[in-house]
Amino acid sequence: MQPPFKSLLIANRGEIAVRVIRACHEMGIRTVAVYSEADRDALHVRFAHEAYPIGPPPSSESYLRIDKILDVARRSGAEAIHPGYGFLSENAEFARACRDAGVVFVGPPPEAMEAMGDKVRSRALMAKAGVAVVPGSPPLRGAKDAVAAAGTIGYPVLLKAAAGGGGKGMRIVRSSDEMPSLFAQAQGEARSSFGDETVFLEKYVDRPRHIEVQVLADAHGTCLHLGERECSIQRRHQKLIEESPSPVIDAATRARIGAMAVTAATACGYVSAGTVEMLRGADGSFYFMEMNTRLQVEHPVTEMVYGIDLVKAMIGVAAGRKIPWSQDQIVARGHAIECRIIAEDPSKGFMPSPGTIRALRAPSGPGVRYDGGVYAGFTVPVHYDPMLAKLITWGANRDEAAARMTRALDELRVDGVKTSIAFHRRVMTHPAFLAGDLHTGFLAEHPELTSPGTDPWLSEVAVLAAAVAHFKRLERLSLRAPQAGAKTRSAAWKRSARAGWRR
Repeated sequence: MQPPFKSLLIANRGEIAVRVIRACHEMGIRTVAVYSEADRDALHVRFAHEAYPIGPPPSSESYLRIDKILDVARRSGAEAIHPGYGFLSENAEFARACRDAGVVFVGPPPEAMEAMGDKVRSRALMAKAGVAVVPGSPPLRGAKDAVAAAGTIGYPVLLKAAAGGGGKGMRIVRSSDEMPSLFAQAQGEARSSFGDETVFLEKYVDRPRHIEVQVLADAHGTCLHLGERECSIQRRHQKLIEESPSPVIDAATRARIGAMAVTAATACGYVSAGTVEMLRGADGSFYFMEMNTRLQVEHPVTEMVYGIDLVKAMIGVAAGRKIPWSQDQIVARGHAIECRIIAEDPSKGFMPSPGTIRALRAPSGPGVRYDGGVYAGFTVPVHYDPMLAKLITWGANRDEAAARMTRALDELRVDGVKTSIAFHRRVMTHPAFLAGDLHTGFLAEHPELTSPGTDPWLSEVAVLAAAVAHFKRLERLSLRAPQAGAKTRSAAWKRSARAGWRR
């Protein structure tokens, strides 16, 4: 089949840029990378056919510069731009600028992005379309308005940035006494993160599960859902582990929330891949939370279960092609889990750990997918999100997927920076996780998962190293004082050491 585009620019970096480049290469599309000075030696720069510098390390001077990215598109002859996730991926101004410049934006129309990007406006749109939303308030002018609104809604409430996402500008408020300071914090973070300090309130759903539905729509009137993802294990409202399907969703519920998601996407004229995020209460009720008008970090678990390449589908839709499947052809097979491998120290409140990666060993084997954006010798910059890679495993059922993830985490080695590998390993074997007893407060409920502890893999290595050192010391002593049986002891040490390393 003829490639949908001759050349495509990836307006992003790291793992997602590599992911898009790989899809393009399989489709026969020439790729153009952009990079900041901090990413001159990045993996996505090495993988692309062409690469262009766009400025200093701060994203405000490089990856967020619409003018510089469009200038590269013009100079390179790129026909389309894929924004990945983060940066400009949900920026309607960027999508509109691409359209005005005659470059195809691989994503939804700017009008749909604007409708769903403003959380207050999207809530009103969903309510009008008949989609259940969490009880909330209009935009708030100050802490006094927030206290009044919270009195009507009922505590606890959640302060949210109207233009926000990714956990920015969010604060849980449990009493009127907390409101003034938390309101100021949420407003300040919203202003610094999105350039818009508007905040509003939502009823805080206690012990909710974060469930999201993947949708895919084309410009010919087809809109499908590709099941749900469970994204309840989070820290500071940011996801760490995702899976598909959710362990608590049955076929009837999947069809119901899938229809809700399709209704939400259709209501805003959506085209491309997107995600409708919902909260599931302890009573099984579902509420619309927001729509992410872009590709999600966790899209691989959907790809593994449904066998559809979402990046290729997005590119095809952007080129005006019809979606080649009907809803009844979207069939789930097995279970997939994703762990976000980040350069942070979970035992120290997920403190970032930039630095140079001294060694890296990626896992492989049946049912294992490794989407990486770094390599041995690469210096993890301080300027961007600390995610190094995504590790995804597939199994015939959830237990097999979790067991494979544990095995894959055992194989994964990243030396030189602190990572979340040991944390993920603990979660995969935790009784509550294996039982599917998940909610967004999972980590707070199980602090042992992030407390400083000894990594089981490192413990085994330490024991073996101590044993080898002990036997070497015995051998040195034997060599200093030769006596009958020394040869036998040396042979015994070699047999013991070999047996130890074979464990």
